[in-house]
Amino acid sequence: MLTEKFFRYLQFEKRFSQHTLISYKKDLQQFADFLKKQYEEKNLEAATHFYIRSWIVSLMDSKMQARSVNRKISALRSFYRFLVKEGLLETSPMKKIVAPKIPAKIPHFIHQEKMADVFAEQFFEDSFEGRQEKIILEILYATGMRRAELSGLKDTDIDFGQGVIRVLGKRNKERLIPMLPSLARSLKSFLDEKNNLHDCAALLVSNKSEPLGTQKIYSIVKKHLAEAGTTGKKSPHVLRHTFATHLLNNGADINAIKEILGHASLAATQVYTHNTIEKLKNIYKQAHPKA
Repeated sequence: MLTEKFFRYLQFEKRFSQHTLISYKKDLQQFADFLKKQYEEKNLEAATHFYIRSWIVSLMDSKMQARSVNRKISALRSFYRFLVKEGLLETSPMKKIVAPKIPAKIPHFIHQEKMADVFAEQFFEDSFEGRQEKIILEILYATGMRRAELSGLKDTDIDFGQGVIRVLGKRNKERLIPMLPSLARSLKSFLDEKNNLHDCAALLVSNKSEPLGTQKIYSIVKKHLAEAGTTGKKSPHVLRHTFATHLLNNGADINAIKEILGHASLAATQVYTHNTIEKLKNIYKQAHPKA
């Protein structure tokens, strides 16, 4: 089947993540259902730009967010680009499609002085589980990695000699993240304890000696950010935003932050400059004689 060939292409040639593949499958199925219901058209390759625009309008009318609509448009762009590549279409109907604008969204982050509360000893149990919960927060704040990347870490990904952590990011792209000396010390101590208790190659483990899943990491982070009294959203991604914002506020080069975060383009990293500009505005107001 044509769609199956397309998804094999995405998985093995383009190296899309499992998460993206699942999302794209849902998006194509939704569009196929729409074509069948609205236009009695069973073949995706027969869709015109008119049909696609009609689908997008229906999604917008259902109050779907522009970001979600754009992901569905990306799925269709990839699919029709594939059909052109295979010689099944002369041109993609997506050429006449304009994606809706996504409103600028400033990432939520935790202020630097508040991070001391997040790591306060009284919030962590004096046990292996408590120490693992603390190392989870330390790694996320010290490296800015995604929770899926953290969940996938193995003991062998920690290179104490080079002082780096090897991370497998989106589309199976590997990158090296520098490791702070304080994090290296914490990790050495944690690994000694973990390897005495559990026989598991994964860095983070459940009480059944299995790799710790992303949902468990999410609930641990949410719990500790709540205990520390942080405001706003409480998730591992907030620590990623906090990591990037603090680096930028303290003079780090934006290109270096891009590489550490594993962003494909600088545009994705530039969103953190909004927070920095707000900070500069406040300093300016406080310091300028005519403010």
